[in-house]
Amino acid sequence: MEWLDEYEKLVIRMDTPKVVIDNAVCPTATLVQVDSARKRGVLLEAVQVLADLDLSVKKAYISSDGRWFMDVFHVTDRHGCKLTDESVISYIQQSLGTWTEPSQPSALEGLTVLELTGADRTGLISEVFAVLADMDCSVVDARAWSHCGRLACLVYLRDEDADAVRVARIESRLGPLLRGDSDASGGVVAVPACSVAQADRRLHQLMYAARDHDRAFPTPSVSVESWAERGYSVVTVQCADRPKLLYDVVCTLTDMDYLVFHGTIDTNCGEARQEFYIRHADGSPISSEAEMQRVSQCLQDAIERRSFEGVRLELCTPDRLGLLSDVTRTFRENGLLVAQAEVSTKGDMATNVFYVTGTTAGQTVHQSAIDAVRERVGVDCLVVEEHRPQLYQKTKLDDRDDRSGGGIGLVHLGNFVKRNLYHLGLIRSW
Repeated sequence: MEWLDEYEKLVIRMDTPKVVIDNAVCPTATLVQVDSARKRGVLLEAVQVLADLDLSVKKAYISSDGRWFMDVFHVTDRHGCKLTDESVISYIQQSLGTWTEPSQPSALEGLTVLELTGADRTGLISEVFAVLADMDCSVVDARAWSHCGRLACLVYLRDEDADAVRVARIESRLGPLLRGDSDASGGVVAVPACSVAQADRRLHQLMYAARDHDRAFPTPSVSVESWAERGYSVVTVQCADRPKLLYDVVCTLTDMDYLVFHGTIDTNCGEARQEFYIRHADGSPISSEAEMQRVSQCLQDAIERRSFEGVRLELCTPDRLGLLSDVTRTFRENGLLVAQAEVSTKGDMATNVFYVTGTTAGQTVHQSAIDAVRERVGVDCLVVEEHRPQLYQKTKLDDRDDRSGGGIGLVHLGNFVKRNLYHLGLIRSW
């Protein structure tokens, strides 16, 4: 029995990830290393923990033999500095060291989520919040994305504001607004907050289901190629770097039922290059050109949804019923289109972040419109920040003479081996 207990302890130790956080290895970033038995979805969990803390991944190395994996992330805070806050470091160690989902905020208990999807248009967000305010629904939290003429939105209400009768009334009033005059699908679904995936992941899933595929501005460069000799499909992403870029890519691959076995991530001068070696969950690589195009298309969509050029407006003010309706109506009256929204409340205060453009996505926001909004909501309550990320550059990827054999294999294998040998300390530089 004593031997059995020791064996069980050994199994537990083997299944428990080893997390190392080191500030001495890299002069410009904090190293987060996770070693553990390979389990499905753990890469996304790790990346989600870092994304939820608003950390930027400057470099990363992902390696797995199918049973064991090692992920190494070089991260900085939102200011580009190493991690020095002990509470943040402790949270990372606790979250990644147990492979449990990061604990949900207690504020989500007793909440119902309205999942809204539909054809986007100017003023739609304002109309949605106006209906909720008219029905005396207090919005505790909300997230909204618009992309390629489609809207996805999560609205968190208190359970007492979302009983079966009221939800039916909400659906009857919002359904026609979300569908609009078009034949496009749209509607409202009410579910308990505890059953909903992480908010950003759920928005990706809703957008993917809506097939938001049409693009009106330059796209990131995504390639999917076959490395038949090794049984991998190689996904390469080259685009302007931005917060949560790695999360958006890994989230999409995971929800499409692909496993990442190896990968490298590197950023330099505002540009990001990500390379992933993937297979289906059953161990097989991508088998057709049509599937490669589908993966490339879905990754491009996922990257673009959070890419935005316009003005960021942050409003901090005492919360009240109808606040969101009033603010978004002000945007609509001044010709501003809400491209993204992040709404949260804490105590009696509301913190609302809106990313706005002109009435056409990407159109310049005039100063007169911003001044009008300031006058309506209060100069001291509104923080305005121009948000102009570098537009995606269509970079020509390396030409591959042999898409299914040794040509691509040698190129990718060389980069992969050199990077991993450097990471393991077997060579000084690659």
